[in-house]
Amino acid sequence: MPTGLTKDAGWQIGVARTLPHSPEVVWSYLTSTAGLACWLGPGAELDPEPGTQYRTGAGTTGEVRSFRPGDRIRLTYGSSTVQLALTPASADRTHLRFHQERLSSANQREQQRTHWQQVMDRVAAALEAG
Repeated sequence: MPTGLTKDAGWQIGVARTLPHSPEVVWSYLTSTAGLACWLGPGAELDPEPGTQYRTGAGTTGEVRSFRPGDRIRLTYGSSTVQLALTPASADRTHLRFHQERLSSANQREQQRTHWQQVMDRVAAALEAG
């Protein structure tokens, strides 16, 4: 089976990075208006209740599947599923991971790898700027 192709979830991609900030700081940013715009898209607002719908300013729609404060958010994103997860690396370092599954092809997987790497760069830059 090709890299990134699974039997159950189709094509998938994961991007991770350890950031030099506490989990509380990273979570606070990612769930703020600016943070949601950074990783989900401008205009996105999330209700932390599973089953609630959201829509970005660009028209992408989805549904919150799970929302565990300080830990992870899982939601549908169009026809795919995205999960953001935090793991404490130490008191002032956090391992952040974006995972997307149910992608349509190897080509879309590569496009989304680039997308999530750029998102990670923007999140890191925003946290550094304070």
